[in-house]
Amino acid sequence: MKLPAYWMTRPAPPPDRRTSASFDRLLEQALANGPDEPIDYRLEAPKWQFLCHAADRGRLLLHGSGNPAISRFEPRQPDDRSEFGNRRAVFAAGDGLWPMYYAILDRDRHPMSLLNGCARIANGSERLGEPQYYFSISAQALKQQPWRPGTVYLLPAGTFELQPRMLVGDVSVQPAQWASPVPVTPVAKLAVQPEDFPFLDQIRGHDDERVWTRAAADPDGFPWHEKA
Repeated sequence: MKLPAYWMTRPAPPPDRRTSASFDRLLEQALANGPDEPIDYRLEAPKWQFLCHAADRGRLLLHGSGNPAISRFEPRQPDDRSEFGNRRAVFAAGDGLWPMYYAILDRDRHPMSLLNGCARIANGSERLGEPQYYFSISAQALKQQPWRPGTVYLLPAGTFELQPRMLVGDVSVQPAQWASPVPVTPVAKLAVQPEDFPFLDQIRGHDDERVWTRAAADPDGFPWHEKA
């Protein structure tokens, strides 16, 4: 079973064993060094692969920001239409690519709305498939190429709750979003540039008014994709 074609999968191929081993060594060193300085990334593999590797190990969650000096994340109340997202919490992703999107978007200088998601499909045996992604921002902001350098923070997963499974059409999926009701201190961080994000040229642009109209008419119809 597949999501609609406008959802995207991780770029192939996955890292080989040697690269994965180098990721493990770098991650262990980063955790030993702590979050005061960004990870000294000198590997040939792209940064997004390292971040995905860190998330896929299951003990860390990731959060993207344009602020490179966050020492403690405090719970905040977001403007979110979903029941899970409409809570006061620290939010993070169990995925390496999704938080990069938030890290590289300059929302301070370019007002925009965001439509985005990361989820894994649950097949008949309830096993989860590979991550699927959707990224879109306001069309007017997209024209300005609103990119910036950012930071992806690595957070301990202990206080977080995973968003429950949901339906996209008739497809059962597991979102990659997690929420912590209490403050969280990062354990490491990695500086990223817009060009580190492999879906930079595939971020869509949407008409805000049309999206909100469609969302009001069909609250469960995310991402309210414009076919035209």
